[in-house]
Amino acid sequence: MAHGHYSNLAVISHSPNEFFLDYIAVVPNMPQAKVQARIIMAPENAKNLLFALRDNIAKYEATFGEIEHKTPKNGQNGNFQA
Repeated sequence: MAHGHYSNLAVISHSPNEFFLDYIAVVPNMPQAKVQARIIMAPENAKNLLFALRDNIAKYEATFGEIEHKTPKNGQNGNFQA
C-alpha cells in the first residue's frame, strides 16, 4: 500500500507536454516548506483528474453539505495555487 503525505498547499505548473503538481506541507513560523510529493502527468490525465475531483466533490457535498471556502485574514485566496 502506498504511503500517504499530508499537504495543505499545491503548486501547479505545466509545460506543453506535462502538468506538474507539487504537494507541500506549510507549517506556521517555518521559513521554508518542503515539497512532500511531485506528481507529473500528461495533459489528458490532468483533465481526467479535474473531472474526477468535480464528481467526487459533488458526491461529498451531497452527503455532508457544502464545503465552505474560507478566505484567510491576510486576504490571500486559499492555499492552492495555479
